[in-house]
Amino acid sequence: MSERVAVRKTYKLFIGGKFPRSESGRSYIVQDSNVSLASRKDARDAVVAARAAVKGWAGATAYNRGQILYRVAEMLEGRREQFVALGVPGDEVDAAVDRWVWYAGWSDKLPQVYGGANPVAGPYFNLSAPEPTGVVAVVAPEAPALLGLVSVIAPAIVTGNTVVVAASPAAPLAAVTLAEVLATSDLPGGVVNILTGRLSETVPTLAGHMDVNAIDLTGVPDAELAADLEVKAAENLKRVLRPVRADHDWSADPGLGRMTALLETKTVWHPKGV
Repeated sequence: MSERVAVRKTYKLFIGGKFPRSESGRSYIVQDSNVSLASRKDARDAVVAARAAVKGWAGATAYNRGQILYRVAEMLEGRREQFVALGVPGDEVDAAVDRWVWYAGWSDKLPQVYGGANPVAGPYFNLSAPEPTGVVAVVAPEAPALLGLVSVIAPAIVTGNTVVVAASPAAPLAAVTLAEVLATSDLPGGVVNILTGRLSETVPTLAGHMDVNAIDLTGVPDAELAADLEVKAAENLKRVLRPVRADHDWSADPGLGRMTALLETKTVWHPKGV
């Protein structure tokens, strides 16, 4: 009897709630698995999917978005051992689950903290309310692979934005396995899209894309590349979150900064009745 040949798993992209291969047909090997190598065309397709999902996701109630994020945390908890088998420490998986729950709890509270009535001189009501920016491109940090990924995705989507994530080429398995979690939760297709491959190929496309409203450069390792991306982002006045320090403590209290950085504030004036 001949020795059995194991079937090597192929990790695909996550675009529009589906798992397509790269249109280029390329892949690279990580931990004896094939991982799709995204192209510029894949990046553009991901932006189209993210834009199509904006209306429904931004229009959902904050309570509903919080419920969905909590469901993601439940599904992530159930796959704990799968992430551990990929090399993610168990305590990091636990911290990632807790981070999802933490952001889920802010969904219907942030508008009360970040918006409200403004005192004005005159017979008017003046109300400010936060609204999502739109489509956000995110460069995920290399480490910690899972906690860092959750810490950049969750604050962007909890407020109603949709995202296109460029996963770290050195740690793609946590990203594509998280995509499997998202696909089996209640998250609508297109709210989160995940690309694997070379940052130098996909991220400049995202930075210069006219239908991307903001870009988070957290995981960009090269200062020169980050500067070039900021220049591209300036073409349509994208909001830019700059890279974090290499020694950034991802386990610390994240605060509200990542959520509020990706919000617009709409202020409305209304006359008072006599």
